[in-house]
Amino acid sequence: MTLPPLHVAVLMGGWSSERPVSLMSGEGVAKALESKGHRVTRIDMGRDVAARLAEAAPDVVFNALHGTPGEDGTVQGMMDLMGLAYTHSGLVTSVIAIDKELTKQALVPHGIPMPGGRIVETSDLYARDPLPRPYVLKPVNEGSSVGVAIVTAEGNYGNPISRDAKGPWQEFDRLLAEPYIRGRELTTAVLGDRALMVTELKPKSGFYDFDAKYTDGMTDHVCPADIPDEIAQACKDLALRAHRLLGCRGTSRSDFRWDDSQGVAGLFLLEVNTQPGMTPLSLVPEQARHMGLDYADLVEAIIAEALADAKPKERAA
Repeated sequence: MTLPPLHVAVLMGGWSSERPVSLMSGEGVAKALESKGHRVTRIDMGRDVAARLAEAAPDVVFNALHGTPGEDGTVQGMMDLMGLAYTHSGLVTSVIAIDKELTKQALVPHGIPMPGGRIVETSDLYARDPLPRPYVLKPVNEGSSVGVAIVTAEGNYGNPISRDAKGPWQEFDRLLAEPYIRGRELTTAVLGDRALMVTELKPKSGFYDFDAKYTDGMTDHVCPADIPDEIAQACKDLALRAHRLLGCRGTSRSDFRWDDSQGVAGLFLLEVNTQPGMTPLSLVPEQARHMGLDYADLVEAIIAEALADAKPKERAA
């Protein structure tokens, strides 16, 4: 894909817990764009982000932010008001997809299999378990496995959970409790309107947490995954359906757990990431590369869709 020379603002950094990942993603995107002859303005997002974007006046913004407020609809709404074309999903999709409970409400009625569970007040955890052990606790509005804990009968969190035990209950007032699904970690990227492939993630620690995702050598990526064809096809079908149902744009990544003793019935969608990482260890660039699309071409493909979807902006009279 060849685009005419553009002025692209790459929005990165911010102040979420995923700031370091966003900075890596943004710098990778910026260098790729420059290698293609585009003019790039790097913006490490601060509270003055609107003024800096207005001053830059780019043709398009590549949104390389992760977490809040760059992935939850806040920045998207701001750019909509400013009349800026930007990559990845829009306001409504971002609001829904960042919230794991809203995502379930949007997808499960359409037949997308997701784990059960419920929202719990953190203070209630110190009195009783919300679900039979083992179960998973995770923040409602965070990505990249930030603050995820697996609570087992033999774990060291206490029974009931101790206030002093290190875990997401020390950082968040409300958490999502889900049954723990034994088995394997799978992920599928969607680019445009096409599911790419399935990667199996094998963390050496046994748990695909934030460190396992972003520390070189801590997780083996099997790409394409060594799984039955029917499971691979199911992952791609579900990822594409979720992408469409949520109204995602550009690229998304759907994460799954698969209980391989249950066949297709053991496959569950965990979440949909509307702004997947673009770091050297990130999964979307890896899958695209296996499909014959190099990193710089992937970046341009994402920008091309953003420009194609940009609606003419009404001007004030």
